Amino acid sequence: MTKPSANPLQPAVDRRQTELTRARYNRIAPIYNLMELLPERRFSGWRQLLWAKVPAGRILEVGVGTGKNFPYHPAGVEVVGIDLSERMLAQARRKAEKLGHPVDLHQMDVQQLDFPDRSFDAAAATFVFCSVPDPVLGLRELSRVVKPGGKILLLEHVRIDHPLIGPLMDWFNPLAIRITGANINRRTVENVRRAGLIIESVTPLGPLNVVRLIEARPAG
Repeated sequence: MTKPSANPLQPAVDRRQTELTRARYNRIAPIYNLMELLPERRFSGWRQLLWAKVPAGRILEVGVGTGKNFPYHPAGVEVVGIDLSERMLAQARRKAEKLGHPVDLHQMDVQQLDFPDRSFDAAAATFVFCSVPDPVLGLRELSRVVKPGGKILLLEHVRIDHPLIGPLMDWFNPLAIRITGANINRRTVENVRRAGLIIESVTPLGPLNVVRLIEARPAG
């Protein structure tokens, strides 16, 4: 595989924060599925909704975690999955084997993807960019590796723009990061725009529209 050339205009990856994120997810990997047992009852339907929109071709799944999306991958697609945490990936590999589902899995950082430009027909991520240290940098990488006209599909929980709830989310965010590794106050729709992606649609989901299904594409 030909590695992408370095872009001198691209911000550098914050190695310290990235390593802290990896360590958090390695720590909670053994209990991750248990932690999300109740919310997954709702999330599973949203995951299915996202993957129903994924086109045929070669697909990059970012942040595969323990493999929660594997049952919803469309038939006939070639999925390449990445995750920052090796312990999460170990569980994903076991799940793929159990399902008899071929997924090409790699330990990799979305902020610095080891794929050439325009390598994929689409990219998908579910509840991932709440934990990427520099989400705009990661989204720019998706724009780079997805072909022009390809889809970038994101399922993300976001900060609620309410005069009371929003500040409360900001106040609780440091605790949420320590416990789960995820920010609860990310403005992901705005981050998608900041990354230069073209937003095609945003579908609010869940109580108070705290979750958004974002459909975007590279600007090129």
